[in-house]
Amino acid sequence: MTGTTPKPDGRQSATALAVQRGVLRHLAAHGWVGITEFALASGRRADVLAIDGRGEIAIIEIKSSLQDFRSDGKWPEYRAFCDRLLFAVPADFPVEVLPQDVGLLLADGFGAAQMREAPRHPLAPATRKALTLRLARAAASRLTALHDPALLRQDL
Repeated sequence: MTGTTPKPDGRQSATALAVQRGVLRHLAAHGWVGITEFALASGRRADVLAIDGRGEIAIIEIKSSLQDFRSDGKWPEYRAFCDRLLFAVPADFPVEVLPQDVGLLLADGFGAAQMREAPRHPLAPATRKALTLRLARAAASRLTALHDPALLRQDL
């Protein structure tokens, strides 16, 4: 990493990166902070994992196209790692194909609008503690790497 902007890892399309930026802006405007490409204990990567001031955790799964949604069936596994699960999609996404029991954000590079609130499924206290610690360590590791790129390494 150099400067204050992480290097793109090449996995996201321009649309997905714009949605990601809008999601992070939306979260910040509503008292949440998010970290992208967060490695879960299961080995899966959440597109965005966010936490609010009370310690509630949300995972936002970004879908840049209908093909992206149809080719990816791993998103139900994310429920075990969050209090709320949401999809974030661009404005031209056919939202009627998305499950109704997941929150919905329409996003672009400038922000996002919440179209459907995510149902709350509270985490077990031990899971919350482990996940919060993992989040803190990943965020601290990324921040440290910004200050000293020689220390760049995988999220802990």
